[in-house]
Amino acid sequence: MELRDVIARRRMVRAFRDDPVDPADLDDLLDRARRAPSAGNTQAVSFLVLDRRDSVRRYWDVTLPEPRRAAFRWQSMLDAPVLVVVLTRPRAYVDRYAEPDKARPGLGDELDRWPVPYWWVDAGAVVENLLLLVTEAGLGACLFGLFDHERAVLETFGVADDQRAVATIAIGHPEADEPGRSAARPRPPIAELIHRNTW
Repeated sequence: MELRDVIARRRMVRAFRDDPVDPADLDDLLDRARRAPSAGNTQAVSFLVLDRRDSVRRYWDVTLPEPRRAAFRWQSMLDAPVLVVVLTRPRAYVDRYAEPDKARPGLGDELDRWPVPYWWVDAGAVVENLLLLVTEAGLGACLFGLFDHERAVLETFGVADDQRAVATIAIGHPEADEPGRSAARPRPPIAELIHRNTW
């Protein structure tokens, strides 16, 4: 499949069969996904992979407890056999930009000196790689945020304190599902988004 076709086909899948995803295949997808741009080649993205039923269930217990779960619109999303929590370590960027080859005033001092927090930018590139690779592999994926459950998830699974959760990606064999409410929202015409030589 050509890259342009993978990009066109990629969508958020909210219904999964509970068939397992081969761990070696998943590791290969994650290895290729991490080959994304990284400011200063910091490479501070890592993955918490939940691929056992008990681990997946614990995640949902933390983020979608009963009785909210019973009212959840996409019940089959809970059948995804794999949840990947994408993590980043912001402090790695400060440390990297304090090194001699990257020294730049301020960036190697503190996180709040960064006008653009590249730990989120770089993690987003890894996320998009993973979503496209999953699509190419014939699997489905749904990206969603942790919002106010971030700290609870990290603590539940023993993640180091210096990590931040970027998002969770449910991965598995897709089932027919109904599109999310935002799916029908039209994309603006490309002519409205491209500004050549001046705004």
